[in-house]
Amino acid sequence: MFSAQPSTTSHPTPTPTAVPPPATLTDLLLAAVEHHPDSGLRHCHGAAHLGYEDQSHPELLDRARRILTGLRARGLRPRDRIVIALDRAQDFLPTFWAAVLGGFLPCPLAVPAGDPAALTERLRHVGALLGGPLTVTNAALADRLPPAAHRQVVRLEEFDGAEPAEELHRAAPGDTAVLMLTSGSSRAPKAVMLSHAALLSSMVAKNGHQRLTAADTTLNWVSFDHVAALLECHLLPLSTGSRQVHAPAAAVLDDPLEFLRLIDRHGVTMTFSPNFLLGLVAAAAGRLTATGESLDLGRLRHVISGGEAVVVPTGEAFLRVLAPYGLAPDALWPAFGMTETCAGSVYSRGEFPEADRGAEFAGLGTPVAGLRMRVVDEAGRVLPEGEAGELQLRGPMVTTGYFNDPRATVEAFTDDGWFRSGDLGRIEDGRLTLVGRSKDSVIVNGVSYFSHDIEAVLERLDGVTPTQVAAFPTRPADSDTEQLVIAFTPDLPVGDEAGLHGVMTAVRSTVVMHWGFRPALVLPLPAEAFPKTSLGKIQRSHMRRGLESGAYEDHRRAAADLRQRMLGGHTPPEGPVERVIAEIYAELFGVDPAAISATASFFDLGGTSLDILRLRAKVAQRLGVTGLAVVTVLTASTVRALAALVTGRIRTGTGSDTGRHPYDPVVPLQTSGAKTPLFCVHPGVGEVLVFVGLATYFAGDRPFYALRARGFNDGEKPFASYPQMVDAYVDAIRARQPHGPYALAGYSYGASVAFEIAKVLESEGERVDFVGSFNLPPHIKYRMEELDFTETATHLASFLDLIDKEQAALLPATLRGLPKETQVARLIALAPAARLAELDLDEGRFAAWAEVADALTDLGRGYEPAGTVRAMSVFHAEPLRGTREDWLEHQLRRWDEHTTGPNRYLEVPGEHHTLMGARHVAAFQAILRRELDRCMAGADAARAAGGRVRTSLAGGNEK
Repeated sequence: MFSAQPSTTSHPTPTPTAVPPPATLTDLLLAAVEHHPDSGLRHCHGAAHLGYEDQSHPELLDRARRILTGLRARGLRPRDRIVIALDRAQDFLPTFWAAVLGGFLPCPLAVPAGDPAALTERLRHVGALLGGPLTVTNAALADRLPPAAHRQVVRLEEFDGAEPAEELHRAAPGDTAVLMLTSGSSRAPKAVMLSHAALLSSMVAKNGHQRLTAADTTLNWVSFDHVAALLECHLLPLSTGSRQVHAPAAAVLDDPLEFLRLIDRHGVTMTFSPNFLLGLVAAAAGRLTATGESLDLGRLRHVISGGEAVVVPTGEAFLRVLAPYGLAPDALWPAFGMTETCAGSVYSRGEFPEADRGAEFAGLGTPVAGLRMRVVDEAGRVLPEGEAGELQLRGPMVTTGYFNDPRATVEAFTDDGWFRSGDLGRIEDGRLTLVGRSKDSVIVNGVSYFSHDIEAVLERLDGVTPTQVAAFPTRPADSDTEQLVIAFTPDLPVGDEAGLHGVMTAVRSTVVMHWGFRPALVLPLPAEAFPKTSLGKIQRSHMRRGLESGAYEDHRRAAADLRQRMLGGHTPPEGPVERVIAEIYAELFGVDPAAISATASFFDLGGTSLDILRLRAKVAQRLGVTGLAVVTVLTASTVRALAALVTGRIRTGTGSDTGRHPYDPVVPLQTSGAKTPLFCVHPGVGEVLVFVGLATYFAGDRPFYALRARGFNDGEKPFASYPQMVDAYVDAIRARQPHGPYALAGYSYGASVAFEIAKVLESEGERVDFVGSFNLPPHIKYRMEELDFTETATHLASFLDLIDKEQAALLPATLRGLPKETQVARLIALAPAARLAELDLDEGRFAAWAEVADALTDLGRGYEPAGTVRAMSVFHAEPLRGTREDWLEHQLRRWDEHTTGPNRYLEVPGEHHTLMGARHVAAFQAILRRELDRCMAGADAARAAGGRVRTSLAGGNEK
């Protein structure tokens, strides 16, 4: 397979016209099998050097037939819907074809990496939209879903060994072939119906421009929920007998140069890239020169660039820096297409960059055969050539509408049958140029995010005025993609700078946690700065123009000054390592390197646990220090502290982070703010990563310190007794804050520890005004006695999202009695690779972590609560087992036995393991901060008035 020459197998026919063109996708696949049996698909394992596996067209058909047998055995019939949640091409494509061959309606769904809650929520919505479809996924993903979802979920592995189906469904050309969701980011996407006839018309039309043959090789690295991956990079080459190379997205996004290496290694002649990747490749290409790496890009005939506007300087730089490697000067083809138009339908073929010199954005060229374009004004009148208006489209490749959404279908078309694209454009000499969008959305790195989705989440935050939130795009002159701006009116007392900074941080953190990227600008504005229609709708396009014309410059500058003050001022980095670390921080957080202070904390700047992985990669790439441990970032989070540790690795020549750090229980996750610090004790797993997202909401309000167990560092022994642990934590807290009033809290196991710390502090004559329990009763001995090493290790794996709750319940019975190292190996084998990478875990590190957790469990077996504190604030979520009511009344309220004053019991959303997760943390932090402010009002007022206790912004001792 993948020989240099296309197949020459002869298939005699009476005349060329005796073989009709395919009428359905089934005909398309069967034709590829018959006429191009030696061609097919190459599935890369990752980076170019990691190898691949080939799959011929007949092998693709055979596996699809076997999966079809399994689906039919589940009772599926033609027209039934199937959600395909599979991230590997070698799994997705045979499953897609099984659905087509059976007459089912496949709907590709993006698989969020390491986030089962997000996948569950996405499945819930799509399930409601499609009327209870079957979801096909793999065992690892299925096992991470809640048990209630399993009734509608089937594991692909269940079909292994099935016999290939003989009978195939014969669809009509007008039947719907696939349902494509309009956006992988929207919380309420629509399902676009694409028929067999539309798809096949599109393939023929596309190839009128692209001219692929059986001698071509295409490359795809985009997930199959994106219409370009399925149509442009699979169905199109399938229709021409071209060879296809499919690589995982992470291989390219983790190192953009892998895009070029894959092209070189596999002789690629056509591929796809949004503008943001063009920019990343151009920026990274200097490394090729530095290392002398040799690449041959001479066979690459064209790169289709769609999904977002091509910035002319970015495209020019891409072509320029890759010219020495053989890339043709006209190889970049800016293109336009939508899910509703079967992906690419307008191409600038060989016209870029000559036709676009001096422009900001590239023109998009001419439409494929059969597609008609027009531009109309607000009244629907067709505009003359060159005038800008709404772009409307018509042709055989345009969708007939949206599944189960007649209202959206009607709204998408004009009375005379033209599809409303939602884009603003102009047509000159038959060439299309886009000038904006009439639909309110932001396109970041090729993905659309709808403004109203973002606003609906943010307006629920404390301190944000409902209906006074606007999410809109901007694109700085030097940016390769659009950036998100969030404007809002604060709901705060005038002059409350700390409160305003906290709200700005909450807005930024919420966007990161929900959508995975940072807004470029969070802009507080007075209500009168929001232009609105007569019906009260915010005019986002007017706000964008205002921002880009400088109308909000005073507000923008004031927000930047406030943030800088709250972060403790600016200390310029010194020396080459500090400057490189500052540059890395700036890249991670999308700010000017000159704005990064040497005393700026990774977490104060908005760093998350996900960012730690990116930080590790950049430090290895730029400074040669590999394996940067999570604890290094946790305990040395400022530019200066991290640079000092990295410099030590460089000087000793180790080139790696050994993880040997002096033990200090206190991890400063957030150090700004003038209020009394909050000290939070770790849960039973001993680590404090669970607090990272929560701590960001305290920026500018009060410092947030986490207490980390002993035993994680190399050669470090876990605590030998419960009193030893408590005394160590008391000493560490008093080193940071010598005198009260104190604010303490603990999550799960940590609540009992926080209670004991409070008792010691009160016995020493100090005041403790807040003691918080995050969903734990005072009596834990009975639970600790249930846990042996097997239960503890399994619980730890579940806590870290390596396995799901159901696995955690079932696995101990199969693991108990095996050697510890075998138990660890089996748990790690079940974990998603992306989650292990995110947490920097392997068998050795997980085993060490499990030993720490087991040691803490052992301490808890002998723990009996005694004595009292003044009062407790108990935050209750769904328990691990039983009902919330029973949990509250018969377990949590036993804290009343251990306080001299009345306790408060506060309900928070989520379950025990998810109350601080991405979905619930914004609501939880608001409840927690209100309660803290109530309890600490007197102490906070005294500090504000210049009392004896002052918080050190640098995280040092307080005096």
